[in-house]
Amino acid sequence: MTAPLTAGDLYKALRRRLGLRWVAGRAGEGRTIGAEGDPESAALLVGPLNFITPNRIQVLGARELRYLASLGRGSREEALGRLFGEAAAVVVVADGEQPPEDLAQAAEAQATPLLSSRLPAQQLVGNLRYYLSHLLSKKITLHGVFMEVMGIGVLITGESAVGKSELALELITRGHRLVADDAPEFARVAPDILSGTCPEVLRDFLEVRGLGVLNIRAMYGDRAIKRTKYLRLIVRLVPMDDPRARQANRLESSRRIRRILGVQVPEITIPVAPGRNIAVLVEAAVQDHILRSEGYDAAKAFAARQRRAIEQESEAERGGAGT
Repeated sequence: MTAPLTAGDLYKALRRRLGLRWVAGRAGEGRTIGAEGDPESAALLVGPLNFITPNRIQVLGARELRYLASLGRGSREEALGRLFGEAAAVVVVADGEQPPEDLAQAAEAQATPLLSSRLPAQQLVGNLRYYLSHLLSKKITLHGVFMEVMGIGVLITGESAVGKSELALELITRGHRLVADDAPEFARVAPDILSGTCPEVLRDFLEVRGLGVLNIRAMYGDRAIKRTKYLRLIVRLVPMDDPRARQANRLESSRRIRRILGVQVPEITIPVAPGRNIAVLVEAAVQDHILRSEGYDAAKAFAARQRRAIEQESEAERGGAGT
């Protein structure tokens, strides 16, 4: 079973993206927010101030702070006690507001993390729900190069030294973008969606045999890098003498469905041989995948055209025989 997401994990993962600052309650950084593998619960974990059914992450904007300020001393102390009780794992003050001193004192007393953010409260709630769906999703690391090709996420896989990195480099020079090399991480963020990203330590880098490690962002600019992308297609590279290459159907090619974290992803096998322009083949495979997703299948269309031609020829022969 995967480890639960804690307040400390949340802060480390999102402090830069959401401009988070830790105000008080450091002793509670081990408080559990939710269990990994349950992204659907993200929307239920975050929300504005709620005393009836407290959220694990309570967000206080300017309006909520005004409400607390309007309470009498006794009512305010009671409200803060409930706000920073066991039900809440984290309290975040939004709208760029300065957390009042008694909030910080209550956070310390209850060992409940108190954070602040410059983001508007409504935007912060939406962003937290979005990021939590990723942080709590099931994850898997796959071997290969993850690219954005013609706007869709493509995982290029194959045995070592088959040419994955060289292909990725050529695709980058053709205007496509690198997401992750070697060990992209995929998370199931919806029943039928896998989102791929790059581990922080590998971000921007591509290892090419003979050249070593290249910094793609430094060489080709920010436009050559994509932070995250949904996985829509897998391209497996195999040597031309591989049995999988010899078994390919001439009309349908070598296609199959691969299941990753329960999500079905189309996979196509492309044989690699001297003289073959694999980058062009990958672009063609992606374009064909896009057409298939829109309902057009070239192999079926070709077969249908052949059937019509045969039927027309048969009709012509029958007509000629009857004269």
